[in-house]
Amino acid sequence: MPRVAVGIEYLGTAYCGWQAQAGQRTVQQQVEAALSAVADEPVAVVCAGRTDTGVHALGQVVHFDTAAARAPRAWVLGANTRLPQDISLLWAQEVPSHFHARYSALSRSYRYVIVNRGQRPALAAGRVAWVHRPLDVASMRAAAAHLLGEHDFSAFRSADCQSKTPMRRITAIAVERSGERITIDVTANAFLHHMVRNIAGLLIAIGRGDAGPEFAAEVLAGRDRRRNAATAPAGGLYFTAVRYDASFGLPDGVSAMMPP
Repeated sequence: MPRVAVGIEYLGTAYCGWQAQAGQRTVQQQVEAALSAVADEPVAVVCAGRTDTGVHALGQVVHFDTAAARAPRAWVLGANTRLPQDISLLWAQEVPSHFHARYSALSRSYRYVIVNRGQRPALAAGRVAWVHRPLDVASMRAAAAHLLGEHDFSAFRSADCQSKTPMRRITAIAVERSGERITIDVTANAFLHHMVRNIAGLLIAIGRGDAGPEFAAEVLAGRDRRRNAATAPAGGLYFTAVRYDASFGLPDGVSAMMPP
């Protein structure tokens, strides 16, 4: 049976996360319903990374198996006519049967977006985090550098995290400012539950001057979530990209559409 991979972007504000849940409106349920209509048979998808309530995606990847023969363009256009305006398929491509959206991923990337000004944002409400106190980006960068590499990220996982190991490898982390907007970009082999939001929360606290950059190293080494800062709000988080082996020939990168 053919296997198809698709790329998806969505605004997570109106959804109880990615994963299908009885009695809840989720992104997965919307995507499966649209693809099932195009396939004229039930379709169940597997995603690269589940996102929580209120979290967005620019580069989510899923795969599904189907007996339906459709051109890539037909999957995209057909599903998008049936999806709500805040979910869109970006591309579709047939992949080998051994491809797996989650287990074939080499790395995943997230972006956390902050508006740093005295007044709360209106047009970007629910799509960015707002911090009214001035943030020192240089201190945030210095703190972020302590998180690079492979570590036990127990201090950055939620109490509900179901991962068997807290070990993760961050290969890139960057903090940039453009006017009143600050972005935190993180790439790792995989992420723990709430890991990026807890990283963002710590960097925000350090940027405010609540602690020095070296506090990030102390929190990491302590492996105690209680020593870390508060979890940053979900609305500022974007799942931006998944990287696979080049042999699969899948698009790699972030959508051009980013929040204001």
